[in-house]
Amino acid sequence: MGLFNVTHPAFFLLTGIPGLESSHSWLSGPLCVMYAVALGGNTVILQAVRVEPSLHEPMYYFLSMLSFSDVAISMATLPTVLRTFCLNARNITFDACLIQMFLIHFFSMMESGILLAMSFDRYVAICDPLRYATVLTTEVIAAMGLGAAARSFITLLPLPFLIKRLPICRSNVLSHSYCLHPDMMRLACADISINSIYGLFVLVSTFGMDLFFIFLSYVLILRSVMATASREERLKALNTCVSHILAVLAFYVPMIGVSTVHRFGKHVPCYIHVLMSNVYLFVPPVLNPLIYSAKTKEIRRAIFRVFHHIKI
Repeated sequence: MGLFNVTHPAFFLLTGIPGLESSHSWLSGPLCVMYAVALGGNTVILQAVRVEPSLHEPMYYFLSMLSFSDVAISMATLPTVLRTFCLNARNITFDACLIQMFLIHFFSMMESGILLAMSFDRYVAICDPLRYATVLTTEVIAAMGLGAAARSFITLLPLPFLIKRLPICRSNVLSHSYCLHPDMMRLACADISINSIYGLFVLVSTFGMDLFFIFLSYVLILRSVMATASREERLKALNTCVSHILAVLAFYVPMIGVSTVHRFGKHVPCYIHVLMSNVYLFVPPVLNPLIYSAKTKEIRRAIFRVFHHIKI
């Protein structure tokens, strides 16, 4: 059995924002508002795309996938975040923590894959518009969505097992109000190089490659748009990309910040780690429905019709 038995704590203790424990009840209000906006806004978009025939197009199918992943991420964090901030109930069982960790990372990676699919959609629409309908068929769109989910599942499946093999005996106090792989592995009193290397491999091979191909697609889009003679046509083509660009920035900028701080910011105050992780998980689901509602008139019209039908 080796020098020691593999031990796990029966439960972990979650943490809100260090140093602001007395303000947790005040912070629960804004958190509830953010969850309401994230869940409500994305659910309305899902319903609008479902019932509005004019939105039965590739761009909006991808948007509904993005909204689904945002709802899923919010639902994965909601139980522990609200328990921690509203009820000061900080404990979570070891197995429940593993499940939550897997779900958060799974839907986060799935969202990255969907943002890549959306950039491909914009590339085909602008660079090869005559083949748009034949390239992005319903079957291809469904395959891209399932591919994003399958990639996330296969890539992240080892994570719970990599954590389970570690003896966790330094502490059982996590530094967030939800469970993340980097946070859990730091509590192990054993060599965590395999976890660390695999985590970096996952980050580079999925999120890193997605971001590279999104960037490449916009280089090609920009080159194609600049070749267009009319200034009005250029602006019209670029305007169809604005919502997606803002969604990409809302997702990747906090994620790059969190990854950088986790790996290199050993002397950064603890509350900075916590705040950046919260921004990464809470801001995209809140901003995405607002961005698409504000920038896409077809979505605004569909949402108005949905509420009009409800009112009737």
